Amino acid sequence: MGSFQFRAPPQIIVEDGACERLGERLATRGLRHALVVTDPFLAGCGLIDAAVAGLAGQGVAATVFDGVEPDPPEASVQAGVDVAGRAGVDVVIGFGGGSAMDTAKLVALLGASGETLAEVYGVDQSRGPRLPLVQIPTTAGTGSEATPISIITTPDGQKTGVVSDWLYPDLAILDATLTLGLPPRATAMTGVDAMVHAVEAYTSRLKKNAISDALAVRALGLLSANIRRVVEEGSDLVARRAMLEGSLLAGMAFANAPVAAVHALAYPLGGLFHVPHGLSNALVFAEVADFNLAEASQSYADLAVSLPDDLTERCHNGDGFVTAIRRLVSGLPMEQRLGDVGVRPEDLDRLSDDAMKITRLLVNNPRDMTRADARAIYAAVL
Repeated sequence: MGSFQFRAPPQIIVEDGACERLGERLATRGLRHALVVTDPFLAGCGLIDAAVAGLAGQGVAATVFDGVEPDPPEASVQAGVDVAGRAGVDVVIGFGGGSAMDTAKLVALLGASGETLAEVYGVDQSRGPRLPLVQIPTTAGTGSEATPISIITTPDGQKTGVVSDWLYPDLAILDATLTLGLPPRATAMTGVDAMVHAVEAYTSRLKKNAISDALAVRALGLLSANIRRVVEEGSDLVARRAMLEGSLLAGMAFANAPVAAVHALAYPLGGLFHVPHGLSNALVFAEVADFNLAEASQSYADLAVSLPDDLTERCHNGDGFVTAIRRLVSGLPMEQRLGDVGVRPEDLDRLSDDAMKITRLLVNNPRDMTRADARAIYAAVL
């Protein structure tokens, strides 16, 4: 592995009910006006109310921007930046799933740096600075609260990333009570997303390291042991907390050892067919794992030990790992085939072309992938 660097958010709080005490933490930092970045559903269902009330109780004003959209388009990010500027906020809070947290990152950055999205796309393109940033996930999936990455959808439907250390939050709060109301399908999709993060971090070709490996193994153990429980019994707070912690650890892992071909093939499904990101990953997860088996067999054997015995049938080798992933994903309440989400045979070429453009992820894959390989994987799950 040689030399490496490892980065993570400077402060992480794992505590049930912690979002209600956020006002105290901001007030002690001298912050007085927060922009809460969330989506219309979370704003409308009242999930943000306790956090907003906690801010008010400490004299911290709150402006709510609830214009977050799935697979955030450029326009919704800019709308958030505009609201932040008009309100004169001095801190940004991302509250929700990956889309809300990704949007919050860029609102905090662009709201202070004065840069445009076009200027910061890519790796380490931003000059900074940014506004103080807090991230509060309401799903156990993206791990965005622990990463320096924001994924945005361009007007032509491409998923484009901003990668910058400026996007690490100052504070991440994991409050498992916020995840109790997540429906089974969404719980399953986001949970598999987190599992993919752990697996791809562990098998990443270029930047895997001792810390990311340890986090990925622990994350996969927590996630695989609890995902079926939270799908079947969503009110189990202990299992929900374990999922949230697993998602965080997987996020910390892949922030330093980047994801690969599963994500590269998933992004076009989101951009072109508006398939939720976790589901996009789940649809191609097992097939990509099978494709990678020739180069990742030992890594998969290492990971198989972390999976429940009923999934691996105590077959702790590469083949057993791939079989376990197939068994797990097929048993979860979500779409299982590309045809279920509107993909047709004539769409496979466009999907394959778009996947091959995501070279920043494909270079991390343990096995080289050609366009023909990508098309064969899509065809196998059509």
